[in-house]
Parts: sequence; C-alpha cells; structure tokens
Amino acid sequence: MTSIGNMGAVRVAASAGQGAGSLRGVRPWLWSVATLVFLMVVVGGATRLTESGLSITEWKVITGILPPLTHEAWLVEFEKYKQIPQYAELFPTMTLGQFQTIFFWEWGHRILGRVIGLAFALPLAFFWIRGVLPRALKLKLVGLLALGGLQGAVGWWMVKSGLTGRVEVAQERLAIHLLLASITLTFLIWLAVGLKPKAAEAMHAASRLKATSIALVVLTLAQIGLGGLVAGLRAGYTYNTWPLMDGHFIPPLENLGRLSPFWANLVDNVTTVQFNHRMTAYALFALALWHAFDALRNAPRTSAAKRAIVVAGLVACQAVIGIVTLVYVVPLHAALTHQGFAMVVLAMAVVHARRMAEVKA
Repeated sequence: MTSIGNMGAVRVAASAGQGAGSLRGVRPWLWSVATLVFLMVVVGGATRLTESGLSITEWKVITGILPPLTHEAWLVEFEKYKQIPQYAELFPTMTLGQFQTIFFWEWGHRILGRVIGLAFALPLAFFWIRGVLPRALKLKLVGLLALGGLQGAVGWWMVKSGLTGRVEVAQERLAIHLLLASITLTFLIWLAVGLKPKAAEAMHAASRLKATSIALVVLTLAQIGLGGLVAGLRAGYTYNTWPLMDGHFIPPLENLGRLSPFWANLVDNVTTVQFNHRMTAYALFALALWHAFDALRNAPRTSAAKRAIVVAGLVACQAVIGIVTLVYVVPLHAALTHQGFAMVVLAMAVVHARRMAEVKA
C-alpha cells in the first residue's frame, strides 16, 4: 500500500514538473511576441514619418498579403492612391518609384501585423491543446488575442479617416492606435515576467513603492498617447526650441485655448498638444527620480532599488532624445529613436512594476 502511494506521489510530482516545464515554454513565447510588437511600433512610426500610411487604400485580409507582382498591377494601385486628397494636395508630382517606396512601408506594417497575429494565435492553440495553461492564464491570453484583433480594426479605422476630406489620418485615431499597441506590449511583458516568480523581497514603504511603480507605467502610457497626438498633428515641427516655447515656458492662454469648445484644444491645437507632451515629460521624469530616491532610501542594495535607478535613467535618456528630436526639427532617425525608446522605457517600467507586485512589507 505504501509502495502504491509512493508511486502515485511520484506520478503527481512528475506531472507537476512537466506542467512547470511547459509553462517555461510559454514565457519565451510571450517575450518573442512582445519583441514583435516592439518592432511593429517602430515600423509604424516609420510608416507615419514617411507619409506611407495612406498608400494602400483598401483592407484585404487575404489577397492583401501579396504586393503587386506586375507593372500593370502597380499602376492600378498607384491610380487608387491618386484618388485620395493626400496625393492631390501633397504629392502631385510623385513617381511610380516613389509610390512603391511608401507602399512597401505600409505593406510591411500590415504584414507584420498578420505575423504577430499568427505568432500569438498558433502557439496559444498549441499550449491550450496540450492542457498546460491554467484557467486564469487562459482568460488573460484570450483577452490579449482579442486586443490584437481590436488593434487591427482600429488600424483600418485610422487609415479610413485619411482617405476622404483630409490629407492625413486623424491624430486622435493615430494616438489610440499607438496606445493600444503599447497596452498590448504592457500586458505581454506583465504576463511574461509573472511566469518566472522570484523570492519576494521585504522592504520599508513597500505599499508606496508599489503604487509609484504602477503610476510610472500609467504615466508612461499617457505620455506615449500624447506623443501619438504630437506625431499626428506634426506638432514637433513647431516651437523647435527648449525649454521655452516661442519665448514662454507656459504659452499664453489665448494660444493654449484658442479653439472652441475648449476640449478641442487637447487634440487639435498644435500649441496645446506639444505643451501637454512637454509637461507630462517633466512629470514623468520627476516621478521616476522621486521613486528611485525613495527606493534607495527605503530599500538600499535591493534589486528593486537597482531597477528603479534604471527606470529613472531610461526616462532621462528619453527626455534627451525628445529634446534633440524637437530642436533639430524631427529628423527621421531621431524621431524613430524617440518612439522606439519610449517602448524601452515602458518595458522596463512594466518589468519593475511586476516585480514590485511581489514585494512584501
């Protein structure tokens, strides 16, 4: 009887070990998808900065996988682009070769979106069929899959806004599109980090440090959304001085509130949009510094303090990149670095917040 019991215990232990091994496979999968999302954001930024986002005027889920394969097919696509206001008002002298360049940026962006969908859905089905996913994790992963589908729909909703009546996509839709990608990246990293629990550290002021680490994530996401508005309005091409805007740290109220109703200034007023982006950057930098000093004071020589210092350092670097991008009037390489590095800041802030969630008071 004892032997049978021992054999059962061995089988249970083996099963638990197998499940743990399978979950270890889930973690690199989630990190891989997070890397693809990061790449997607960078390619999306290049698509916006090169004015490529409206080059494909239709959304074809299956047939859109292949680009035009003949000269005649390219001419057909070019003619479709010529029908929208952007071509007539901004690029009336564009050649077929120039069109092909912007087409491939947008096509690559859409193909990468499909790749991300497959890279998430197929392994999810594999892990699901193997029965290694806990119920709570299944629900979260299905939620992420739905979020990815929503992102695709929002992307087309954004593109449609620029096909008639204007020469670019609506900046608020662009900001929502970027913010959704950032939220997706946030949840991917949160889940991936949580699948490798570490021994919880004990420290003073744990509740406050946890709260401020979460606040850093939220404020970073807000700043990314505001950055989307800046990009959509091309607000970076104005007020190209720092720290003053046209000689003022705080622009006159008549400039900040010149549109009616007042809330329209938050999304349509170049002055207000850039000002909000600047002020939120200062707030994020101040919070990151305060959090780092707080962690050093209350949790010296801990991994939490080290991570807090890294987050503050990354925020400082991002601020410098932003200032350089502004002062040099948004050169492509600087603007792409600024957008990509924002995802680096977000990723580190999420890793830090997730680890802080394990801290004991």
